[in-house]
Amino acid sequence: MSAHKETPRPSLPRFEEAEPLGPQDAAFVQDLVAVLEKHGNRERFGLCLLHDHFPLTEDEILAETTDAETRTLHTRVEKVNRTKHSKPSQWRFLPSVHHSRRAEFADDPYGVVLVCDPYSGCPPQK
Repeated sequence: MSAHKETPRPSLPRFEEAEPLGPQDAAFVQDLVAVLEKHGNRERFGLCLLHDHFPLTEDEILAETTDAETRTLHTRVEKVNRTKHSKPSQWRFLPSVHHSRRAEFADDPYGVVLVCDPYSGCPPQK
């Protein structure tokens, strides 16, 4: 799956050091919402604070599962080539990669941050 291709992982700030969304980001958020609306994606995509709690190696990925009964979300590290989680749910744009539509087909301008397996309770079955 192309989402798991090995690319260098630029470092992220630790959670404690990551600057959260704030009033200084108002114009950015307005522009982003306008782009999402323009492409019909306002209900599909949002924002997340990119950060690290611990380092991952190139052959690791974060995997997400849920427990609907206890209403809990679980994230753990898995080996990319052994994970059964197949649906990326969070991405980050990679630095030094041109983010044009044409470049997207040659080499993804984003890296997968988190994957989920729709068959193991993520998201929970109704």
